Amino acid sequence: MGCAGSTPATKESGAGSGKDATKKVRKPKPWKHPQPITVAQLRQMRDEFWDTAPHYGGRKEIWDALRVASESEVALAQAIVESAGIIVSNADLTLCYDERGAKYELPKYVLSEPTNLIQDS
Repeated sequence: MGCAGSTPATKESGAGSGKDATKKVRKPKPWKHPQPITVAQLRQMRDEFWDTAPHYGGRKEIWDALRVASESEVALAQAIVESAGIIVSNADLTLCYDERGAKYELPKYVLSEPTNLIQDS
């Protein structure tokens, strides 16, 4: 007998099925930066985030896997998070956890480009 909110295990969600709590990864929804930014500014913001992210907790190897996943196509990103044991809470990768319960929050600007991005000329 489980919790009041629990359901019996099925083939898809049951133990040993290889399908943890990992959701299907998807591209983030379109978003707009408060002011238009250039590709160079976006790259700098991303570099600053990835340089400092491991200092806020969590494991470096999980941060590294999330960085590679965020820079990859959806199918590859899915494979990366599954193989690293990352639990995807938000399908767009903005909120994830590792197997130890450490929280990893990714800003939208590391996952996709804003709709008001200024192309460098």
